Amino acid sequence: MFQEDGSSSVTSSPLQMFPMMSLSPGFMSPYPWLKELKPEERGLYLIHLLVTCANHVATGSLENANIALDQICNLATPDGDTMQRLASYFSEALADRILRTWPGIYKASRSTRISVVAEEILVRKMFFEFLPFMKVAFVITNQAIIEAMEGEKMVHVIDLNATEPAQWRALIQDLSARPEGPPHLRITGIHHQKEVLEQMAHVLTEEAEKLDIPFQFNPIISKLENLDVEKLGVKTGEALAISSIMQLHSLLASDNDLKKKSPSTPMNAFGVHLQRVAQMNQSTLGELLEKDMVSSYSPSQDSASSSPLSTTTSKNIDNFLSSLWSLSPKVMVVTEQDSDHNGKSLMERISESLYFYAALFDCMESALPRASLERLKMEKMLLGEEIKNIIACEGAERKERHEKLEKWAQRFDLAGFANVPLSYYTMLQAKRLLQGYNSDGYKIKEENGCVVIGWQDRPLLSVSAWRFRR
Repeated sequence: MFQEDGSSSVTSSPLQMFPMMSLSPGFMSPYPWLKELKPEERGLYLIHLLVTCANHVATGSLENANIALDQICNLATPDGDTMQRLASYFSEALADRILRTWPGIYKASRSTRISVVAEEILVRKMFFEFLPFMKVAFVITNQAIIEAMEGEKMVHVIDLNATEPAQWRALIQDLSARPEGPPHLRITGIHHQKEVLEQMAHVLTEEAEKLDIPFQFNPIISKLENLDVEKLGVKTGEALAISSIMQLHSLLASDNDLKKKSPSTPMNAFGVHLQRVAQMNQSTLGELLEKDMVSSYSPSQDSASSSPLSTTTSKNIDNFLSSLWSLSPKVMVVTEQDSDHNGKSLMERISESLYFYAALFDCMESALPRASLERLKMEKMLLGEEIKNIIACEGAERKERHEKLEKWAQRFDLAGFANVPLSYYTMLQAKRLLQGYNSDGYKIKEENGCVVIGWQDRPLLSVSAWRFRR
């Protein structure tokens, strides 16, 4: 799966070519033979080291985890090929998880960090510009809203994560061109940063005035988990649309999860991972993970949440969906990462997230040169932080609890929502947008009236539409 250039999409050499060594304190840096590995060999070996290290972290064998991390750091770099970059962020996440077991050291190591709001906004705009995922989600969401609001004179749109004004500026333009004339449009934007909402209000108000559309922007400064639905101000006679783009997964923590404060180190089914990998003759990352990790993992009661047919009980998400249902939306369009990153065990999450983020890092590789500062910032501040949250955090701190479309469909159905199949025209618009990126790596398919967007054969994002069901 790793080419000579280090990308993760072609065949590679088997792991058995690597010298079998014991991860012991006697095996120290600089491991000169590691530097002689070809890119394809290095990529597979990094996967081997990451999974081995995760196993040591999960079982509390921190001395061996430290040795594995030392080896990873000799091979990985955030400005190298796809696998070197990916390994850099996964190793950082594993190290972060170890540090969290010592709260004092962890807090001291982060005490001088500064979070710059403007920089975070800029990085998300870069992701919007360089990769097609957000644009496709916006196009599908807007078209579903336009079709649902046909003939309506008062339209209220609630944006659960109001970060990018480009989406609603496009909607304003589309509504202004309606044959029956534009409706009175009200957009309620929810975000925890005041500056983001102020910027959105300015851009949208200016666009509405230019097109002479009756418009009102209602800002609500709040995190999603603290949102008071009463403040949304839904009025009688308004046709309501709700847009949620990669937000609902943050509410999936179960009641038991919310009681956890720090990473635990449970025993798991991967104790013989190192020996098994050395005996394997696999040629791709997919085969390596599926045959070594998945086949050796026996689902227990604790891992039932990862089954595609079951969902984790969470009062947070259940109550939130119930409150949205009570607003009787004509349409609710939901975009979510399409992967299982909500497993209870660290090893489950390592397996799924390696697949998922390898594909995303490949997208970056196809879009930007390795020396690109924009790429480095997106990988570190956006993807790297997601990886860290999935791997290093537990309990209420773990927000990146991504789940597959099937689970979301089950949740929405139980909450009283009915699926609204996306139209042929919506699919056509999305496909045309993807074609404009001149890469045959991006894929889009219809799945039970919903849309799944991916890279090669790896699903990355799902978009689905729902409505209030009596």
